[in-house]
Amino acid sequence: MTQTQTTALSAAHLAQRRQRRAARISMVLRYIILFSVGLLMLYPLIWLVGASFKTNSEIFANPGFIPKDPTAEGYIKGWETSTAYTFGRFFWNSFLIILPKTIGTAISCTMVAYGFARFEFPFKKLLFGSVIAILLLPNVVTRIPQYLLFRDLGWLDSFLPLWVPSALAGDAFFVFMLVQFLRAIPGDMEEAARVDGANSWQTLIFIVVPMLGPALISVCLFQFMWTMNDFLGPLIYISSVDKYPVSLALKLSIDTTEAFEWNRILAMSVLTILPALIVFFFSQKYFIEGISTGGVKG
Repeated sequence: MTQTQTTALSAAHLAQRRQRRAARISMVLRYIILFSVGLLMLYPLIWLVGASFKTNSEIFANPGFIPKDPTAEGYIKGWETSTAYTFGRFFWNSFLIILPKTIGTAISCTMVAYGFARFEFPFKKLLFGSVIAILLLPNVVTRIPQYLLFRDLGWLDSFLPLWVPSALAGDAFFVFMLVQFLRAIPGDMEEAARVDGANSWQTLIFIVVPMLGPALISVCLFQFMWTMNDFLGPLIYISSVDKYPVSLALKLSIDTTEAFEWNRILAMSVLTILPALIVFFFSQKYFIEGISTGGVKG
């Protein structure tokens, strides 16, 4: 090997080392930036958890998130509440609202979306256009007509106004989302099922629904989190304290006295957001897949 070749190999090796070093530095900087931005976004949540273990006076005296003398007093007294019911009753009420609403949304929106995506019928475009119009319509516009309707039906102070619209595909966003997902799924398997003698319901249940798995999980997660965080709906339709969900129970804790204790409210706030966080973290893979994927993988 000549001197020139040796020099060229050394230079190439040196260039490769510089490239690897630059790539490592770039990767480290990216992770530092991502960690800093993530910490900045999560800091309010971290502070909330830390402050829930502080005393009421320390919350205002110590701006940091690490309590000096950790105590579970906020959780113990906050769980008892100032009413005749514990916070567990309000969690149960939230469950009674969320479960039927989520199941009703998944079933009804799937059937409506399947009809729009796979069948031809009179005024189809007009009806689908009305769905899009409802999607773009602010919720505040329909609040008064809905309230008057449910009042005339005698449904006030019950969970029916929160259940029935979802059971009748009242959430236009989910219908639109499932229609777009269905349009990206080839109809070959459905045609094969019909050739084998399956009717439309059997095709929907045994062929289409399994392929809609990621999208349905996304629908259920959206509905779960939105219902868990819903404050205005229960506030309008529910007036009995024994039927309050956790969103109203937190506000009730603030309204009971002028000198309320923030550590109790923060502790119950942590417990309130905990179910949504657990469900999301365990289902985030399917949630992201349902949002980002427009059809089945070939």
